Amino acid sequence: MRSIESELLTLEPQVAAHADEMFEVLGDPAIYRYENEPPVSREWLRTRFTRLESRRSGNGSEQWLNWVIRLRDGTLAGYVQATVRPDESAAVAYVLASPYWGKGIGSAAVRAMIGELHARYGVKVLDATLKRTNLPSQRLLERMGFELAAPVQHAEREIDADEILMLRDTASM
Repeated sequence: MRSIESELLTLEPQVAAHADEMFEVLGDPAIYRYENEPPVSREWLRTRFTRLESRRSGNGSEQWLNWVIRLRDGTLAGYVQATVRPDESAAVAYVLASPYWGKGIGSAAVRAMIGELHARYGVKVLDATLKRTNLPSQRLLERMGFELAAPVQHAEREIDADEILMLRDTASM
């Protein structure tokens, strides 16, 4: 993994040393409006980040790519991540602290990650699963070229009733 530069930010490969800064970012209660929960402690987060530094799933079949989003002023604003599968597809996800919403930072970070996944990791198809009520995230993905998956694809992937699956082909890049 390498750092990825864009006009607004740098995506740094996530390591255990980011845990303290990210604990503060992930403490923003607005992030959890749609799902998940904040980390229980700095130590828990550091342990998780240490485990993710392997960049591989337990069985080695998937690459786990995690970047923190560092703004030009040095502030950490969130993260982007991808699970790259052997079939040249990847699941993507992202979290951005609420003070940075609506400023183009999330779009810039996701765009930079997608470019890296396509160019460096050979990813051809992207997917993202999100809560149906998370309209801001859905709009961000739509701006990135993602489309709502067909009902049959939701069923095949066993997507929960309160979630949606969005897909994007990277061939148009």
